[in-house]
Amino acid sequence: MDIAKDIKTIFNKQLNNTGNISLKRRIKYLNDIKNWINSNKTRIIDAHYSDLRKPVSEIEIAEIWYVLSEIKIAKKNLKNWMKPKKVGASTLALITAKSWIHYEPKGVTLIIAPWNFPFNLTLGPVISALAAGNKVIVKPSEMTPNVSQLIAQMVNDIFEPEEVAVFQGDYNIATELLTYPFNHIFFTGSPHIGKKIMRSASKNLSSVTLELGGKTPTIIDETANLDMAVKKIAWGKCINLGQSCIAPDYILIHKDLKEKFIDMLSKKINDNYGYSFNEKSASLHIARIVNSKHWERLDKLLTSALKSGAKVVHGGEKNKNDLFIEPTILDNISFEMDVMKEEIFGPILPVIPYDNLDKCIELINSKAKPLALYMFSESKNNIDRIISKTSSGGMVINEVKSHFLNLKLPFGGVNTSGLGRSHGHSGFLEFSNERSILKNGILSMVGLIFPPYDNFTKRIIWLFTRFF
Repeated sequence: MDIAKDIKTIFNKQLNNTGNISLKRRIKYLNDIKNWINSNKTRIIDAHYSDLRKPVSEIEIAEIWYVLSEIKIAKKNLKNWMKPKKVGASTLALITAKSWIHYEPKGVTLIIAPWNFPFNLTLGPVISALAAGNKVIVKPSEMTPNVSQLIAQMVNDIFEPEEVAVFQGDYNIATELLTYPFNHIFFTGSPHIGKKIMRSASKNLSSVTLELGGKTPTIIDETANLDMAVKKIAWGKCINLGQSCIAPDYILIHKDLKEKFIDMLSKKINDNYGYSFNEKSASLHIARIVNSKHWERLDKLLTSALKSGAKVVHGGEKNKNDLFIEPTILDNISFEMDVMKEEIFGPILPVIPYDNLDKCIELINSKAKPLALYMFSESKNNIDRIISKTSSGGMVINEVKSHFLNLKLPFGGVNTSGLGRSHGHSGFLEFSNERSILKNGILSMVGLIFPPYDNFTKRIIWLFTRFF
């Protein structure tokens, strides 16, 4: 099979099939996806378990429920989203004109999806693209082959290739796809690959949405409810075994709470997953590292940190054959360690004490702007200081990750952590061209300033520039 030829054929079919799609047709697309998911839940669960050993509950919530929620909010609001939006005149010179924003699809779109939440992070953008009326080509991750194959089958069952198509394979397929002049490209993955995507997109001036990542700081100040912080961080760090772009990457905690926090977090992890390494590795409540390459990367980060003076205060055991690393808490951390220089994307959690909140602010601002920032505090003053003096794609207070679940909030990063926004209405807008339309009335005041520029015209221009 000539994949390059197939890509060319389908791209051209989609390009020739662009145009506005009715509300009824878009709703049908969404209903078809919903019905397919509801009819294949067991297969979806089995595929995720095969690829990542994800607990069933995590699959149901983070993969299936989330996608169905995207469909639900789009169906409920799509008619309103699609309506032309009237705007007023910014100057008296246009007082007789009618102006509005018309939402049209961008056209042929490419979605390159990641492996860590392969169903969620593939179909979420697909739903937004279809809601906005686009044609879609999907490149799912080759690292989760069972989920990717299931997505391909779903698309083949529901859509014609000129509507939605899937191309499976490694980076060579992605490279081939990126040679085409897509109207929009949506990528989820690392900043390193995001830069490559952006360079490829620039050759055709394709617009891009980049959902990337980075090191997500979690601040725990002296006023924090420690019980609540421990419970939520234990869950947020360990879901999908830490393989999440918005997992807490490191903890900045007031020095007076550090030891208590470590003790409480260790106990909570044990309560959740088992008190011994064997119990944790046998637990049905915790996932696995996606493959040996990523396991080795995490092993290297941990080994390097320990050689540089870090101390394991919980966990630390690992089994390459089982692609498992025990949830691990590190103390005695230096910012010169590799574990503090790159996104961990695994179950390793450095804990760093501080004595002054200004030092936290200085530290966060010295690094790339994160995709998310978490803070546990009961101090309004401290919370306001972090909000006003730092920058991140999103910020969550006394919780972790929950901003991703609120589809009424735009989701995305800043600079190296991402470009553009997704979810709900923000996703619809991301895949839409906001077309400006103006229709003048019978009387056009703008016509009064046309040449020749005689004294009367000059007088009108003078009035316009000063009063209108």
